[in-house]
Amino acid sequence: MDVTLINTFQAYGGSVNQRTQGAVEAAKLGAVGVIVRSMTTTLDNYPHTGSMYYDGLSLSQRIPAAAISTNGAELLSSMLSLNPKIKFFFRQNSRNFPDVLTHTVIGEIKGSEKPDEIIVVGGHLDSWDLGDGSHDDGAGIVQSMEVLRIFKSLNYLPKRTIRVVLFANEENGLRGGNKYAEVAKLKNEKHFFAIESDAGGFTPRGISFDTSDKEFKSLKKFEEYFNDYGVSFLQGGSGADIGPLKDGNIILAGLRPDPQRYFDYHHAASDTFDKINKRELELGAAAMASIIYLMDNYKL
Repeated sequence: MDVTLINTFQAYGGSVNQRTQGAVEAAKLGAVGVIVRSMTTTLDNYPHTGSMYYDGLSLSQRIPAAAISTNGAELLSSMLSLNPKIKFFFRQNSRNFPDVLTHTVIGEIKGSEKPDEIIVVGGHLDSWDLGDGSHDDGAGIVQSMEVLRIFKSLNYLPKRTIRVVLFANEENGLRGGNKYAEVAKLKNEKHFFAIESDAGGFTPRGISFDTSDKEFKSLKKFEEYFNDYGVSFLQGGSGADIGPLKDGNIILAGLRPDPQRYFDYHHAASDTFDKINKRELELGAAAMASIIYLMDNYKL
């Protein structure tokens, strides 16, 4: 990951193909396996892993791939520079298990004036392997549920239906998000606005909107209400699970927390509950509740 980039998600996006496509590209060159440096800007002893693809390679052509920690990668590079013929012992015991049924969990407050217009707030239930997924995406799940709790505590009855969607199976092919969009289309549901929290439970720095230039300009008038909290409005990007809802009409958005620590824990065994700061988590939930309130009341 390019540490000179301020946005760590940009750094991740610019390097993650080493993991997702590394086995395919190496296999073309006759490699017997792939060792990938973890996608993180920190030096630690945790392998950070994630999805990888064989892109149609037959079983006989596929080679094993594994992520190693950044400290391990540093050590391996140093040893190779001293002895290019050094031997590396590589053993894996991973297996693919059959698919099982998983469920997306939904709760909502029916709208008082426009119940057929749906505002979605959500995150995804599953996490990656060894970690308990506190930042990816337990934080987003808690914040999404907290939006409804905030409205209930204020006795606020929304004009539109506010729906919390806890998506299943994001890590394994975005199946929960795709299925939700498929069912929504079959039911002819009208989704007005959707926002997702799937970038960690850190201090909110922005809200990004995936919409037209004209629509974004209209939304910018709300930004002044967030200035005291250091939250800016950005154009471009929303969330993976709500992406399948995009139809040219719905406005999509994503909560953008401070990105500097997210990849310290992303897809690693270190992504645990003790890494969550309650106040930061609450600020993110409040930011989402605020933009939903504004969209519900002032966006025609």
